Amino acid sequence: MRDIIILACTDCKRRNYNTTKNKKKTTERLELKKFCPHCRTHTAHRETK
Repeated sequence: MRDIIILACTDCKRRNYNTTKNKKKTTERLELKKFCPHCRTHTAHRETK
């Protein structure tokens, strides 16, 4: 049930993190606030395809 997803920074659009999510419980796109090493700040990271 858990699928691997990629999180990309909303500011610089670079793909920084991999994580898993349950597709049945969370159908919308996941958005987490994480550290972007390229921007060097904490930014929102959104799930990509």
